[in-house]
Amino acid sequence: MCGIVGLHLRNPQLYPRLGELLGAMLCEMQDRGADSAGVAVYGDPTWSPTGRATVSVIAPGAADDDLKTAVGPDASVVRAGDVALIGSNSPAEEVSAAIRTALPDALIIGYGHDLAVLKGVGAPRDLAVSWNLHKAQGWQGVGHTRMATESAVDAAGCHPYAVGPDQCMVHNGSFSNHATVRRLLRARGVVFESENDTEVGARYIAQALADGLSLETAVKGLIAEFDGFYTLLISNHDSFAVVRDAIACKPAIIAETADWVAMASEFRALAGLPGIDEARLYEPEPEVIYAWSR
Repeated sequence: MCGIVGLHLRNPQLYPRLGELLGAMLCEMQDRGADSAGVAVYGDPTWSPTGRATVSVIAPGAADDDLKTAVGPDASVVRAGDVALIGSNSPAEEVSAAIRTALPDALIIGYGHDLAVLKGVGAPRDLAVSWNLHKAQGWQGVGHTRMATESAVDAAGCHPYAVGPDQCMVHNGSFSNHATVRRLLRARGVVFESENDTEVGARYIAQALADGLSLETAVKGLIAEFDGFYTLLISNHDSFAVVRDAIACKPAIIAETADWVAMASEFRALAGLPGIDEARLYEPEPEVIYAWSR
């Protein structure tokens, strides 16, 4: 059992409140997953400044100067709890490669030009405070609270899995054939950083997008290739998509207003959103892809 939440803001006047709203949604899901948590935030001017690449890193023992030296003279470092958000004028992929070379024990948890990823082990409410999540701004956010049923309870096992540029995925459920798909992806040169089944799904989507497929086509491929029970929330730079398996046994609810679109594992995570009384509420149908863009 895990909890997932997502918020896509249609009204720019709400951008300054993204962290406040997303944080409240995340904390409502703590009962569904109290061992670890994570968020992906799109568009915060401090965490991911416009025009610069941002790489989100967990590097225990590495000082800011170590991270700056690894990246180059234009590097900047912003801390959010145990996560270092490294900014650079270089492409995000180059920054990630430089960090891996200089600090091989560092865990890169996200990269892109608008994306900041924060995750770690601990109670979601405590983590949200350590990140100062309520101060975050932006147009879109995704969150996950984990109750581990397989793979280690560590930073590498936390969601979101942000394994492609400005992409991430959170997951409630399990993929029963993830070992088979992992082997197929490894044969294509894909490298994994955990034994978590969700990472396999995220890397499948990232590889499909890298191959030039659309997000909708990539998700349809996942539905065809993966067995199991799941609700997935997949996001990129300016959109997110929700999909459930053929049985749809994992809970999910979507709410829409003129100002925002939100989804969560349970309604209580949506109850505090502004205008919820006027929202259109519905449960996503099995194997139907619901997607929204800026």
